[in-house]
Parts: sequence; C-alpha cells; structure tokens
Amino acid sequence: MTISLVKRVRAGRRWAVAVAAVVAAVNTVNGYRPLSNRGYSSLLAFSSGVFTTELPLQILVSQTAVVVPLSSLAPPRTRRVSRLLWAASCLGLLGLNQVGRRADVPLAAALDHGLGAERRTDSAGLWQRPTSHEGMAKTPGVIRMARVYRDYAHDSDISYGVHGAANHLDIWRRPDLDRSARAPVLVQVPGGAWSSGNKRGQAHPLMSHLTELGWVCVAINYRLSPRHVWPAHIVDVKQAIAWVKTHIADYGGDPDFVAITGGSAGGHLSALAALTGNESRLQPGFEDADTSVQAAVPFYGVYDFTRTDGALHPIMVPFLERLVVKRRRHDAPDVYSDASPITHVGPGAPPFFVLHGRSDSFIPVDQARSFVARLRAASNQPVVYAELPLAQHAFDVFGSARAAHAAVAVEQFLAEVYARRDVTP
Repeated sequence: MTISLVKRVRAGRRWAVAVAAVVAAVNTVNGYRPLSNRGYSSLLAFSSGVFTTELPLQILVSQTAVVVPLSSLAPPRTRRVSRLLWAASCLGLLGLNQVGRRADVPLAAALDHGLGAERRTDSAGLWQRPTSHEGMAKTPGVIRMARVYRDYAHDSDISYGVHGAANHLDIWRRPDLDRSARAPVLVQVPGGAWSSGNKRGQAHPLMSHLTELGWVCVAINYRLSPRHVWPAHIVDVKQAIAWVKTHIADYGGDPDFVAITGGSAGGHLSALAALTGNESRLQPGFEDADTSVQAAVPFYGVYDFTRTDGALHPIMVPFLERLVVKRRRHDAPDVYSDASPITHVGPGAPPFFVLHGRSDSFIPVDQARSFVARLRAASNQPVVYAELPLAQHAFDVFGSARAAHAAVAVEQFLAEVYARRDVTP
C-alpha cells in the first residue's frame, strides 16, 4: 500500500509538471496567434492573451515560479521536457515584451501617414500647463495605474442626467490647473458590451497622461442593457457631451475644444457620437444642445452592425438582438444600420484617430479597416489609423508599454488637431 501511494504521488507530480509546462507554452503561443476568434472559446483566448501580450514579464515570472519548482520534483525525463517548454515560453514572452516596447514605431508611422511627416511631435506651447508642471508627463505604469484615480479625479459622481448613477461622471484634472485655463477636454466613454462597464478602470493610461499635461478629462457612465434598450446608450453619451459644453469651463476646461474617446462598446459609441453631432433625433429633450466634438479617438470599436461576414464576431448579432437592441436584425435592418458609425460617415466628420489590435479576438480588425477606408474616402478632415501587431482587445487597459506609447501617440494627434483649430474651416 505504501509503494502504491508513492507511485501515485510520483505520477501526480509528473502530470502536474506536464500540465504546467504545456499551459505555459500554449498561453505564450496564444499571445502570438489567438487560438480562437469564434464563439465562446474566444473569451478564453482574449482573457489569457491580453495579460500575456500586455504584461509578458509578469507572466514570465509567474510561469517560472510554478514550472521550475514543480519540475525539480519530477522524474528526469519529465523535468527536461517541462523545462524545455518553459524555456521556449520564456523566449516567446521576451519577444512579446519587445513588440510592446516598440509599439511607438507603428504608431509614429500611422501618424506620419495620416498627418504628414511635418506633424507636431510634442504639445509644448499649445495649451496652458499646470503651474508646477516640470515639462514631462509621468510614464503610465502598472503600479501607478492603481492610484491615478485619486491623483486626478477630485470631482466625482457629478450628475449630468436624470437616471441616477447611470448618469454620473468624473472630472479628471490636476489640482494646480488654473480654473480659468480653458484647457482642452477629453470625454471618455467606457466599454463593456453595452451591458456593463463603469467610468472607473478604463483608459487610465491615456487620461492620466493628458491630465498630467494640462488637459481636463471627463469619464462618464451611461444606461446599460438589458435593462435599457438601444438607443438609450448613445442618447446618454450625447447628453454628457452637452453637459460638458455647458459646465466644463467651471472646472478649467474649454467647451470649444472637446475630443471623445472610448474602447470596445465605448469605441462604437464615441465614433457614433462624433459622427452624429447635433442630430436632434438622438437628443430627446435637449434637441438644441451642442453635441459636436472636435476630434474622435475610438479604440477597438465596432463600426458596422450590418456585416454578414467574418468582420462581425459570430456571437455579436445574437447578443445585440436579445440584450441590447431587442429586435432581430432581419426585422429591423434600419435600426442596425443607423446604429453603425460607418453609416454616418461623410464630409463633415471630425478628425479621427482609430486604433485597433491586429490580434483582437472580440472585434475583428476588419471592422476598423473598412471604417477607416470609408472615412478616408469621404471625410475632409485628417484620418489616422494605427493597427498594432500582436495587440489584443483592451490592450490599453493596463499601464503597459504599449498603452504608454498609445497615450503619447493620441496626445500628438490631438496636439496637431488642436494646433490646426484656428485655420481649419
């Protein structure tokens, strides 16, 4: 019986080591090429991939802490194989780290292509900086992201509508920013599949970077499904913009320069809001309010709900039909078309900077490609498109190297738009 127990323990160790090594290797492979972009398995590919691609060194440390001790307890052959897989995984993670750290290269190329090689590469002298500003924004980092909310969000849970907490917003600003600064303003629309999400926890790398440089950022909530049905979401976003136009000067912001951003569902809503400024039918009760914006920066958004090919995730349409729109696409094609930002593209579109990860498991990159192609064909304003290699959905949530580079690129885009504001018809 004792011998049998020893054999079972050894076999258990062997299996534990093998599983840990294989999981580590598969996780790294998934970072380079998502193992699934279809169905519910894509949820696993995303949830694993976004950590692996944005925090590869942290993943490397955790894999090492598991595989190496376990392998030391395994038989020699199992130990050799498991450590070989672990070593290959480590090399792959180092490669992912290098790609993230060099994300400034494709971002700079995108800005050069969309704005011209003579574009601004810094925002010095464009707007009033805080009195104690030292000339360089703090670098967004994973640890710093845990505390930036209390650093900047000194005005929280301000009501902009009648729907309780769903119509609350937070204002991010440096406490030493002059209340008369008339600083440029960024409105942040959170993602969460139109059914979850909150004004806290998203776009912190971007908002902290801009706030540190003297911007005023406004993070909003809006009504969510399934309790609320489309178009409640976009109505709230537009009402928040109207509130900003009316009240942001009291907090040091400039109501005449408001940009909008958001990721995923927030990318969809920010793009749609930018393309439907002042459309009274989407502004019930505030039809005459100014809801125009001067620039839009959507991250990994959905831009066309009418697609029937691989550009729309296979679970997207059933999700929209059951929980968000609550009408079948076949029965209400006009509703889905009208909810698609690509439908509203025209000569009057504001400047756009569209960012998307090439490895996005949730929203295929073809959504961004077709949207940008339509914008470039129709818009009279600059259109910048950055397609980031090996970037997953939600790549900007953490204070990763890629998120830091994206924040700087967005700053440079907005600086160029801001500098042109007095000379652009």
